[in-house]
Amino acid sequence: MSAVLKPSQIAPAIEIRDPAAVADVLDADAQAFLAGLHRRFEAERQARLAARRERQAKFDAGALPDFREDTRAIREGDWKVAPIPVALLDRRVEITGPVDPKMVINALNSGASCYMADFEDSTAPTWDNVIAGQRALRGAVAGSLSFEGNGKRYALRPEDERAVLIVRPRGWHLDEKHVLVDGERMSASLFDLGLFAWHNARALAEKDRGPYFYLPKLQSMEEAALWQQVLSHIERALDLPQGQMKVTVLIETLPAALEMDEILHALRDRIAGLNCGRWDYIFSYIKTLRGHRSRVLPERGQVTMTQPFLRAYSELLIQTCHRRGAHAMGGMAAQIPINNDAEANERALARVRADKLREVTAGHDGTWVAHPALIPIAREVFDERMPTPHQQHIGREEVIVGQADLLTPSLGTITRIGFENNVEVCVRYLAAWLDGNGCVPIHWLMEDAATAEIARAQLWQWLHAADGGRCPLHLDDGTVIDEALFDRVLLGLPSRLASQPVIGATRVPEAIALLEELSHRPTLEDFLTLPAYERL
Repeated sequence: MSAVLKPSQIAPAIEIRDPAAVADVLDADAQAFLAGLHRRFEAERQARLAARRERQAKFDAGALPDFREDTRAIREGDWKVAPIPVALLDRRVEITGPVDPKMVINALNSGASCYMADFEDSTAPTWDNVIAGQRALRGAVAGSLSFEGNGKRYALRPEDERAVLIVRPRGWHLDEKHVLVDGERMSASLFDLGLFAWHNARALAEKDRGPYFYLPKLQSMEEAALWQQVLSHIERALDLPQGQMKVTVLIETLPAALEMDEILHALRDRIAGLNCGRWDYIFSYIKTLRGHRSRVLPERGQVTMTQPFLRAYSELLIQTCHRRGAHAMGGMAAQIPINNDAEANERALARVRADKLREVTAGHDGTWVAHPALIPIAREVFDERMPTPHQQHIGREEVIVGQADLLTPSLGTITRIGFENNVEVCVRYLAAWLDGNGCVPIHWLMEDAATAEIARAQLWQWLHAADGGRCPLHLDDGTVIDEALFDRVLLGLPSRLASQPVIGATRVPEAIALLEELSHRPTLEDFLTLPAYERL
């Protein structure tokens, strides 16, 4: 270890839940390493979160997000990011999912180009889940991971047949309440990424496999610059070359869409691309513009990537990335196979094909799927239209996207079915999440925290966009959208769910109570998982 962060020189004033049970993952040296990260970066993390709140207050007061004048020189400058490593040159199909051992094995064996192991939106961060995920990924890197269940034994394929591993830590806004450093909760971002790097960075570097990370929910270039500081610090601590750790940033917030050049520039020595995190982006659009009645979105089923504001976001991302020598990754298809209805299954798969065709035609360099059965479909579309490893030669110079293009809302309606579906998805997902499941199939869609957040934020906005009750929104049948309607739907939900298999069914009453509380509040809670985390 280098002198930058020598564990034996740091007094680890750190408290960990059930330390004996996690000693294989969190020994004294690992604890000291994490304590050092907290002490070095926690103050700046808090400053970045405060800056988020200050900016949102301006939006709530009537301001609109816009491109920054103080960074015009970065946007107009002629510069490129560092070369992309060979392992990340061809990313045409990526699969994402939680970090339990079975999922890790199946995803790495799936035939996808890359697997994003997700500690964030598809993992409920119980202490057991988080630690099990670190163990699973450590075993995967070592090649020793196996799992037995349902009468089967799951094992990894040879290394050259596995997907490239990319790890997504939790976002800057989340804490890890089971780890206290000097009496303070540790950043979940630093815990997830730091602990994975501590155990696996050197081994992955020796294999020329990174380590590689997806960075979620950034809102500004300053937040990207904080990640740059963290990653450089870890590289020095672990005696890795500067720039060894590569990242892809998810552009899944509206403010970040207006700072894509700046985010690439802040991470230019290590960034491999940007990703259209479409579901979180829609959620962020609602949350950021929650006080602007003229920008209320229709029900989520009508907010597709063909809507003008989402098409503008996707095309700007492609243009920006390719100008700078980075990959422009497409978004996730949330569909899952419908096994008992061939006709409905074919309709769902046709939507996946159309979505992937739109992405590859627009110039994306790869795409995401949520289920292994969708990999052959996505790969077939990209193989046919993208014979090269990527499409950085497609510059999309004709694209002109301004502030108004990114802010124009979708046209559409709010149906009774759409309103009731939002309520059902929120409750069912939240019940499953509280029960330890972060990735939940509901009505043949794979729901995670991002998709549930769309439903939850829409409900709040529809209820609170009424200008004090003077000008309420309406369903397409003329019914007023108000708290009475919401309460009736919520009250009738248990009987609707009684005949369905519901993951986390025993937590449904708790989920209903929490959704009711959050929806009636005068201010939209930033993230559903913040109050829910306290109940885990």
